[in-house]
Amino acid sequence: MKDERFTLRQLNLMVREAIEDALPDEYWVEAELSECRENSGHCYMELIEKDERSNTPVARASAKCWRQTWLMVKPYFERTTGQPLRAGMKVLLKVYAQYHEAYGFSWIVSDIDPTYTLGDMARKRQEIIRQLKEEGVFDLQRELRIPTFAKRIAVISAQNAAGYGDFCRQLEDNEYGFRFEVTLFPAIMQGEQVEQSIINALNQIYSHKGSDPLCGFDCVVIIRGGGATADLSGFDTLALAENVAQFPLPIITGIGHDRDESILDMVSNTRVKTPTAAAAMLIDNLRQVLERLNIAQQRISQMGHIIIDARHRIELLQQRLSTAIERIMMNQKHRLSQIELMLQSYDPQLLLRRGYSITLFKGRAVRDPKQLKPDDEIETRVEKGTIKSIVTR
Repeated sequence: MKDERFTLRQLNLMVREAIEDALPDEYWVEAELSECRENSGHCYMELIEKDERSNTPVARASAKCWRQTWLMVKPYFERTTGQPLRAGMKVLLKVYAQYHEAYGFSWIVSDIDPTYTLGDMARKRQEIIRQLKEEGVFDLQRELRIPTFAKRIAVISAQNAAGYGDFCRQLEDNEYGFRFEVTLFPAIMQGEQVEQSIINALNQIYSHKGSDPLCGFDCVVIIRGGGATADLSGFDTLALAENVAQFPLPIITGIGHDRDESILDMVSNTRVKTPTAAAAMLIDNLRQVLERLNIAQQRISQMGHIIIDARHRIELLQQRLSTAIERIMMNQKHRLSQIELMLQSYDPQLLLRRGYSITLFKGRAVRDPKQLKPDDEIETRVEKGTIKSIVTR
């Protein structure tokens, strides 16, 4: 046996037979994808397992899903999870062992359970939401209000995306003739670069030099259209959620999907389904402003008529009051004249001029002779003077 020799191919065939004998079945295995790529219709994966405490790799392996299987597994996985297979996902794979004498060992994937990944995604989403709430930023955007005259719009979207074109046309062709100022900040809206690309766009908006001290914009719209509906994983990240939640302008999202809200939707100021719905919302915002202005104008016009009527009534009252005052004054003057005449008729001087006299005793008029006694001195006033007399009887 010591002198027995094998070619490398012979030795590898022995390994192949040993593996096929030892591992004849298919096995469900839990693992994390550290790499996932398609080539010529096949899917090539790198699997990894990490220590839960230190997060360091404790196992690695390669896996392949051949074209015939991948054509069935891929669409089912994406329909169920709403996302494509990507690095960082935890997956439950059904595999069997294969050793090829020329290419070495690999696990061959015959099935993927999307519900396992869906559960892991849900756990991650809940963990991100919990962390955002603990940081006190989850509801910050909803404390902001979209300005009354929101016309200066910063848009984050892929430059050539159909959704961005729909958004702009909807704003331009509005039936009210409103004019919006739209500035595009291009970003990648699908794939692994979504998170950092949108964060970079937000930073550009924040540092944009406009006439307004707060970026020169009224609000931010993040829209996506024309991309794969399954490729939405980039909108469910902690870093992106933190940036959006703490942004100083209200953010409207119109990412264009019907599944459950993404975390980006949850922390934004307002979530709509599509880019055109975002445009319709902005148009409706100005429409409501226009209605309020028209109502206010009508009220002002009505108040003007009320003021004119009141002023006319005041003028009439003034005229009536002036006439009434004049009439009262004339009546009072007439009464005064009558009183004056009456007082004049009682003037003692007039009586004296007519030949009458007044007898006074101690300065008081004598009305009854019984008031006097002999030797009382009395005074008699006539028109031309005074006569003093002594009472004798």
